[in-house]
Amino acid sequence: MNAERGAPRVLAVNAGSSSVRFALFATGSTRLFRGKIDRIGASGTTVEWGLADRPLERREIAAADHGAAAAVVIERLEAAGLADGIAGVGHRVVHGMGQTQPVRATPERLAEWRRFAAFDPEHLPREIDLIEAFTGHWPQRPQIACFDTAFHATMPAYAVRLPIPRRYGDAGVRRYGFHGLSYAYLREELARLGDPAIVRGRVILAHLGNGASLAALRDGRSIDTTMGFTPAGGLVMGTRTGDIDPGLAYYLLRGAGLDAARFQTLVNHEAGLLGISGTSADVRDLLARERSDPHAAEALAVFCYQARKWIGALAAALGGLDTLVFSGGIGENAAPIRARICADLGFLGVRIDAARNERHAPRISPDQAPIAVRVLPTDEERMIARATFAAVEIPEASPAAARGHE
Repeated sequence: MNAERGAPRVLAVNAGSSSVRFALFATGSTRLFRGKIDRIGASGTTVEWGLADRPLERREIAAADHGAAAAVVIERLEAAGLADGIAGVGHRVVHGMGQTQPVRATPERLAEWRRFAAFDPEHLPREIDLIEAFTGHWPQRPQIACFDTAFHATMPAYAVRLPIPRRYGDAGVRRYGFHGLSYAYLREELARLGDPAIVRGRVILAHLGNGASLAALRDGRSIDTTMGFTPAGGLVMGTRTGDIDPGLAYYLLRGAGLDAARFQTLVNHEAGLLGISGTSADVRDLLARERSDPHAAEALAVFCYQARKWIGALAAALGGLDTLVFSGGIGENAAPIRARICADLGFLGVRIDAARNERHAPRISPDQAPIAVRVLPTDEERMIARATFAAVEIPEASPAAARGHE
């Protein structure tokens, strides 16, 4: 650890709508420091932080917005003696508006992105605020934007087009897909396993967390995904609806008296598992109470049913299936959810070894099963760091070499 403290470093910042994860990396992708701020702008805001190889400290803080969260991150780095020598700050930007490569977040670009805030009102304004806050603290350090949508730039036109008048499509209203940094990392991890067919075959990646989506890869390229124009679409999520009947929007706006802002809040923060259960968006809570709470049980049933249905749809888009990968907080840690999703996928050749699944083994299908079902932890911050090292022209070790430093 001490040897890496003098090496060039980058800070990876991964912002959600009410949270910020951060990690400091040295060249070679050695993680030096990590942390997370939760419940930004709400009561009970907390920060966790610490050196990468030690338990995290935790305390309650005041952070009314993402700009204030940036100040907390910087203060934690300064207190640890790690703020000097940071060559750049990389940011996960959920919506890339067509960008396919990481770019420097210049004032001109930030102003342009603000004009596109309606494309992703839940994330983009907060991400811009965060970038501007870091720029204000560290004006000489480049801020690099890494786009979640870039991974899906390979989707064919028929998978991107929305069935609305072409003038809207010409203005950028189309399916984009998200969770791209996670999917890019998982693709690298599959390649590391050494069998070229794993990546070059027909692969479905399931990033299942509070935000959840699936992506279909053929020859290592995204051909379709569940999320569309915004991250609210596709599979039902913790607090987001996923896909809903467009007529429901009219009913809620006219028949139930909601305005556009209230509708946006409902479909992003009050729906999904929270809306169905009436108690929690957290799968851990729902699993704990499902035997005594029929609403919790129903929420889990809807989630697993929709995930299973989407796997079937993406397998049809791929013309079959060779590999299914679970990742994200739910995908990596909730063995009952994986089992329930896979239970009725035998027609595709999906089978689960119960003992492997319970211990979260890297492969949870039998060795001789026709479909490899895997559990792979994702690491969006590492992907942000790699892109940032490249963007600020700092040599970086290969992923294989980097793993040797951890």
